[in-house]
Amino acid sequence: MKKLLFLPLLFLLITVPSHRACCQAAQLEQLALDIEKLAQFKSILSDMKKGYQILTNGYNTVRSLAQGSFNLHQVFLNGLLTVSPTVKNYVRIADIISTQAAIVSEYKQAVTQYKSSGMLNPSELNYIAGVYGNLFDHSMDNLDVLVSILTDGQLRMSDAERLSSIDAIDADMHSQLTFQRSFLGRAGVLVAQRQQAMQESQHLQSLYSTPND
Repeated sequence: MKKLLFLPLLFLLITVPSHRACCQAAQLEQLALDIEKLAQFKSILSDMKKGYQILTNGYNTVRSLAQGSFNLHQVFLNGLLTVSPTVKNYVRIADIISTQAAIVSEYKQAVTQYKSSGMLNPSELNYIAGVYGNLFDHSMDNLDVLVSILTDGQLRMSDAERLSSIDAIDADMHSQLTFQRSFLGRAGVLVAQRQQAMQESQHLQSLYSTPND
């Protein structure tokens, strides 16, 4: 009888540790699986982070390049608004100013002589003044353009473009002065011819008015 009772108890004692060991083994196996999954998940997160960093860095690089290109473009454009010493010291500028001064002074000198000669009537003097007025206005327009070319922030032009424009103004100013000299020269010839004709007339009158001895 005692043997019969001992056998189930022995079986129970043997079974309980065995079942507990099985449970622990299963838990350990599950824990190992969880650890492996966690490691895989961590690896996935790490790869995702690297991908995000690559993407972000790439975007930032492109943005920096684009921004840098824009900044360089702005620097270039702003540079076109700035007049360099090379342009400001260009010898043609002094030529233009001296040509403008010659247009004014030569006209005034010529007209003063014409008026004092009395050889030109008012309508002729007005015509000469009208021609000179057109020349003067045109020359002043050239000077306005020159001032814009030489003023910072006015025109977007490279040094080469500014120098070329100054050359064009200089050539135009010389052309205007050449025309004025030719025009005033013809008026001067007319005055001289009339003076000569008047002198000859006066000489003839003096001859005919001489009393006979």
